[in-house]
Amino acid sequence: MKLENQFRDFLTDTVNLNATRMTLLENSTGSIKEATHGFSWKPKIRGFAAHGSWAHQTIIKPVEGAPFDADLLVYVDPVEGWDAKAYIDELYACFKDHGTYADKMRRYSHCVTIEYAGERKIDMAPCVVNRGGLIRYEVCDRANNRFVASEPKAYTDWLIERNAWSGANSFRKVTRLLKYLRDIKATFTCPSFLLTTLLGMCITSADKDSEALGDLPTALRTVIGRLDDWLQVRPSRPEVRNPVLQSEVISGAWDDTRYANFRERVHTYRTWIDDAYAEPDREESIGKWRRVFGDDFAKAVAVNEASNVSARAVVLAKSIVGEAISASGDLVDLVKRFGARALPAGFSRLPHMRRPTWRTASQSPFSVSIAATVHVSKNGTRLSEAHSLKPLPKSQWLRFTAVAGSLPIGRDFDVRWRVTNTDREAAAVGCLRGDFERPNDGAMRWEQLAYRGVHMVEAFVLRKRDNLLVAVSPPFYVTIE
Repeated sequence: MKLENQFRDFLTDTVNLNATRMTLLENSTGSIKEATHGFSWKPKIRGFAAHGSWAHQTIIKPVEGAPFDADLLVYVDPVEGWDAKAYIDELYACFKDHGTYADKMRRYSHCVTIEYAGERKIDMAPCVVNRGGLIRYEVCDRANNRFVASEPKAYTDWLIERNAWSGANSFRKVTRLLKYLRDIKATFTCPSFLLTTLLGMCITSADKDSEALGDLPTALRTVIGRLDDWLQVRPSRPEVRNPVLQSEVISGAWDDTRYANFRERVHTYRTWIDDAYAEPDREESIGKWRRVFGDDFAKAVAVNEASNVSARAVVLAKSIVGEAISASGDLVDLVKRFGARALPAGFSRLPHMRRPTWRTASQSPFSVSIAATVHVSKNGTRLSEAHSLKPLPKSQWLRFTAVAGSLPIGRDFDVRWRVTNTDREAAAVGCLRGDFERPNDGAMRWEQLAYRGVHMVEAFVLRKRDNLLVAVSPPFYVTIE
């Protein structure tokens, strides 16, 4: 399912750099430009220009706790007798002598960096124009003391052209989404310049006004599909060049191991995106998109669905019995009266429940179910067997065991437990859960009964030798009064 509204909100609320930070960036760069004009730095300044993701409009909000950064070019005339490192070293010295910036400065191979207390960074790079009387742009490689050809404006124009072909700004939006995916998952390495170039290569003039890029979810599926196709026919690390400066090889950021991992991860995410896009059930589709982008995708929708299961159950119950149902009642009351029939549609696949990421075995060696017992405390006296949906009081403990037939799962397998809470009490304290938990007693799982509602426990069985998912239990419904 496309879920266009959820994608729009996800970009606005989570992915895009917010307006406050953009204002801080613009104010900071304005002050930096003014200060630079006042320096005794020898080069004549021709002008400044945003560079990188800032110029390309693909800048994203950083992961929590990390600063956001932006690139600023300062175009200058050449200084007779200066080598490449002098442009950076002398600019750095000017900033270090300035009272505002002295304690904010760092110096790297191609730029000086102004850091604002871990909040934001601005990388300022000198770009020398027409050195030696030749028409050209060069940035300065301080580490190797050499000038390096560059075409920043031409590259930005190349991206603008592809964005125009994609329509509705979808190329930029897809690029932001995949940069976010890279940063939040941290499962592959690909510098932004290389990643943006690879994505740009997936767009052609034939895409203008095409349905393949007609909306953001469709454009995302199309672009990552094309990227995956390109990678899959290249099992060995390819050579990728700057599309506007063929002398520049930009794939050097990869070694063979990093490339192989990137290729594999893109294939996995392509599979998940295709699955989420094709899923016709709304709740399941939201859950599958969250598998791709994490818990901040459609977060409000997911919490709302889990919090309001009782309200939906009341509507269902009225349709079952054809009589008045107390508006003050909840799902617990309805389960006590109607059993499993009271569970609303989609209850066992609520969007906030984490979807499995393991590869699934083609055949299951056995089926698995859950046996549970009631105890006065963890590891305490056993009171009785527990039964799915049978109401239990708060504060008692349940011990869950995954069984194949009547026998516990063998040593050749691992069990992961998906423990999911629902309804208002759990939501009020931020404890809806829904993630995968490890056993806390051999292969078994202990849980204390804490929140009124109908909750779920499921067992996912993994074969140790290949980490394939081989069996999944039906949900065990825990009803807490």
